[in-house]
Amino acid sequence: MPLPTMTHSSAYLLPAPTAPSDPSGAAPTTYALVVLNQRLPRFAPLLWSRARLRVCADGGANRVFDGMPELLAGEDPAEVRTRYKPDVIKGDMDSIRPEVKEYYSKLGTNIVDESHDQDTTDLHKCVSFITSNLPIPEKSNLCILVLGALGGRFDHEMGNINVLYRFSSIKIILLSDDCSIFLLPKTHSHEIHIKKSVEGPHCGLIPMGGPSATTTTTGLRWNLDNTNMMYGGLISTSNIVDDDKVTVTSDSDLVWTISLRN
Repeated sequence: MPLPTMTHSSAYLLPAPTAPSDPSGAAPTTYALVVLNQRLPRFAPLLWSRARLRVCADGGANRVFDGMPELLAGEDPAEVRTRYKPDVIKGDMDSIRPEVKEYYSKLGTNIVDESHDQDTTDLHKCVSFITSNLPIPEKSNLCILVLGALGGRFDHEMGNINVLYRFSSIKIILLSDDCSIFLLPKTHSHEIHIKKSVEGPHCGLIPMGGPSATTTTTGLRWNLDNTNMMYGGLISTSNIVDDDKVTVTSDSDLVWTISLRN
């Protein structure tokens, strides 16, 4: 029996007034935004405007407080900070500066202290919060965009990628200025609709959760045909997107990554 198809698109990176859309014609995607404690990418204001819910993970609030006025240098910093107020700040509260916490608290941001939980990462806490607090009808088309998930400490990056696997039924996209990363669960075949004005051409398919005995693709410069991939053997890095649509089918969960254009 053929696998159901999951579609993916980076339409959320297209400048306004183009609205994000699902290429399959399904109901519009509901976006939530998580900001981690790394430098904000240049497109942070755009994604903020797309999001239904905006959550800062602990020190990510510092990044919004400092970084949004820097990205919007021609505007009044106080007005920018008021406009880009997080809905929620959540985490173990070991990184957020006291003055930033007080500033957003006075603006009405929900501060959720989970310092008692040292077994999960701040990103894990934020994803759990989002999935528990968005209205039920919106969850079926939920996509969580994560800023600051890449760069900095390698163990943090691996922890963030682990969250993709722990919440494999939810679309979660890790973003930096340079690339995006998301999981392709083996429970589906995948259609990745490429927005060449904002992404590519470099891409990769990486079997991080375990070996893949059979992976097949279309739309790449070097396609895979029932190919075995594993660490210590072949992995598909430094590949090139040739077509507007890439398809992937695999017997293993794979991490997809694609470069973002400046």
